[in-house]
Amino acid sequence: MRTRTPFTRTAVLVAASLLGAAGCAGNDSSGDDSADAAPRTVKPVAGCGAGSWTDPSDLAPDRKPARCEKGAPAPRPLARKRKIVLATGTLSAEYVAPLQVAVAKGEFVKEGLDVQLKVLPTPDALPLLAKGDVDAQWAAPEVAVMNGINGGFDIKWVAGNFSPDPASKSGLWVRLKDGESADHVDMAGRRLGTMIGKGSVIAYPMDTSLKKHGGDLDRISFQQLGSADVLTALQNGGVDSAWLLDPIWRKVDGDKKYAFLGGQPAGEPLGGLLFGPALLDKDPDAGVAFLRAYIRTVNTYFTGDYKSDPAFVSELAELMKTDEATLRSTPSMRMDWEIRKGTTDRVQKAYADSGVETGTPVPEEKAVDRAMYSEAVGHKP
Repeated sequence: MRTRTPFTRTAVLVAASLLGAAGCAGNDSSGDDSADAAPRTVKPVAGCGAGSWTDPSDLAPDRKPARCEKGAPAPRPLARKRKIVLATGTLSAEYVAPLQVAVAKGEFVKEGLDVQLKVLPTPDALPLLAKGDVDAQWAAPEVAVMNGINGGFDIKWVAGNFSPDPASKSGLWVRLKDGESADHVDMAGRRLGTMIGKGSVIAYPMDTSLKKHGGDLDRISFQQLGSADVLTALQNGGVDSAWLLDPIWRKVDGDKKYAFLGGQPAGEPLGGLLFGPALLDKDPDAGVAFLRAYIRTVNTYFTGDYKSDPAFVSELAELMKTDEATLRSTPSMRMDWEIRKGTTDRVQKAYADSGVETGTPVPEEKAVDRAMYSEAVGHKP
């Protein structure tokens, strides 16, 4: 049996009482939740050709992310308007920007969707997702998610978010002690600030960076902080290392008191969109419509160097409520709706290394569903 953290034990108890109601709350569309429902038909989609799909086993750092033409896939409005509540841990991080742009530009409305973004930490949102009080979650296969699935939650990772530009320094930063340099840092015993804590997917790339500096995941302590507090804690000494996202790392880049030790693997999204039973089973048409709007937003507004457009950078800065100059100072992310093969296996190994998860890991087919974004772009796997 899997050994669970205190949260996981709570989540499993919550699951037992909630899963019976999962998928029967918060829906106003006529999806088919029958176990005997016919397989969904995948048809070619105009503007989404061979480049709209890449082999999930391709882990090359220079892999080009899947793309359709601008404006594709075209909207296919639902027969009846559907409200979708999506939980996200933050609205100030750049990887959330496609969702905010999709709302602002009316891309969800074109599909017959009324999408509301609600800020909630992953552990708080997870049981709500399983129950159906929220329909989707912008998160990652964190340890709480994987343990929740193992405990009975009907939740799957259905789309990716981004991989960093090679020039990005989004990742593990440390405040140097006397005599230390970026090439020689003793990470053992450090206190590290993150939004999620020890069970975050960043354990996977962090494990790689820490091992270069004598600080395996089980030899450092974690402090969970709000998204706005991670940088402040690093600067004022509340923590002596932190995982800093784009564009936050620019605040310490060039300051000799800090060093960048490594970041997310290039070409491999580590998070994105999670669906619960409401969109996986009861109303998959709405789930595909959501993905269609998200993918269309990426293809229309986030291809290539989207920060080369000053007007669009201004829009993003306003939506993210961040400084425009800081946003412009970091390279454009590689927005990527696809999920790589084996990512959930690799993150769970890191969880095991850090001691927050033991036992049999969740198999990929139980945690990942690529069928909906495949349908949205007209690809038959």
